[in-house]
Amino acid sequence: MSGRVAGKLALVTGAAQGLGAAQAAMLAREGAKVMLADINGDGAAAQAEAINAAQGAGTAFSVQLDVTSEASWIAAIAAVERNLGGLSVLVNNAGIGVRGNIETCTLEEWHRGFAVNVDSVFLGCQKALPLMKDNQPGSIVNISSIAGLIASDTMPGYNASKAAVWMLSKSVALYCAKMGWNIRSNSVHPTFVDTPILDGITRSSGHPKDVVMGKLARQIPLKRVGQPDEIANGVLYLASDESSFMTGAELKLDGGISAM
Repeated sequence: MSGRVAGKLALVTGAAQGLGAAQAAMLAREGAKVMLADINGDGAAAQAEAINAAQGAGTAFSVQLDVTSEASWIAAIAAVERNLGGLSVLVNNAGIGVRGNIETCTLEEWHRGFAVNVDSVFLGCQKALPLMKDNQPGSIVNISSIAGLIASDTMPGYNASKAAVWMLSKSVALYCAKMGWNIRSNSVHPTFVDTPILDGITRSSGHPKDVVMGKLARQIPLKRVGQPDEIANGVLYLASDESSFMTGAELKLDGGISAM
């Protein structure tokens, strides 16, 4: 199947690398025009250039975006309208890990985690909806985590912030439905995925990457870490009209962890 999101106009945050870059590339391959946004503006621009080289000029654009800043979001949405001519798909992908257990996590780290992981989704939905209302049908895809559904004693900040993304997605879904808009909102819940975030885990552990990856894989029933395109496939489904009756729901891409 090809052209699954033909004619869609998409904004993907955190698109300079990892999951966001994979999502943007897949949406473009399937027919969407894409705006790649990241606080790393040069990285987002490089990914957009690669997409245009593969899919043709005018397929992808980029904008620098601090997802914690209301002013930055307003500027990014203006760039979307200027370059794409509208918006029908919003992928709130940007996020960070939050270090420390309940005793060692600092208030500063807690606040930073919520700013990047939750404020970003609130601001993204709020600032994008006026433009999305003019480009229905629309789809909001918020990247949460399996850690937003299953707790760990080692990451209260990450657990809590990703759980907030999960519930916020449902609230937005119900609001859009109540308003009579054909705009859906769903959350995606990956487990460990082979992205630069895992490189940070490897460095902090002091062990070789293959050792760390093996340890993570043993926690997953499928016995392997996920790949970025496996998450992007889920985002593609939610962005497409194939999921037209799915809203306020959560898509678990966790290798079976939540079934245990």
